[in-house]
Amino acid sequence: MKRTTTAMVLATAIVSLAGPLAAQSQGDWTVGIGVGYVDPKSDNGTLAGGATTIDSDARPTFTAEYFVRDNWGIELLAATPFEHTATIAGVGQATTKHLPPTLSLNYHIPTNSKWKPFVGLGLNYTTFFEESSALGNVEMRDSWGVAANIGVDYAISDAGSLRFNVRWMDIDTDTYLNGAYIGTAEIDPVVVGVSYVHRF
Repeated sequence: MKRTTTAMVLATAIVSLAGPLAAQSQGDWTVGIGVGYVDPKSDNGTLAGGATTIDSDARPTFTAEYFVRDNWGIELLAATPFEHTATIAGVGQATTKHLPPTLSLNYHIPTNSKWKPFVGLGLNYTTFFEESSALGNVEMRDSWGVAANIGVDYAISDAGSLRFNVRWMDIDTDTYLNGAYIGTAEIDPVVVGVSYVHRF
């Protein structure tokens, strides 16, 4: 009986949060501008025989999302170039810039609250450029991988929201030094974002 009562209370709470109105309507557009903090995982693989670590960076980000159905949006994430330093234990350092455009399908959970949670899954493409190192000519190959997204929008007006979200991206890059393969850098970052999103 206790379990039944608890289940009924939880079900009532969920129903009270879910509203009859869509969080976003089919045909809507949103654009967002904010900041993304790219934090690579702690163990980034082995390059040239040395354990490798890659530092974090923050840069402006931009999003555009089109709602193909109520609550379902296709989102493109863009950013200004991120810059990272890879430290190879006992070998040296290399720096690179990268752009990680990501295309995602997001589901925005409809609620009667100003808080609008969402989840998404998509594809990330990361291109590396302007690699440099005292070790020689470093080349980092472009990467394709899955990307997951979870976050929440807080409505501050009829058309504007503050967005807080966290992404995970599968980013691995084959790395070459003076033309020779030296290993795969496993970046796989968590990206924490804060932005303003406007609906049209």
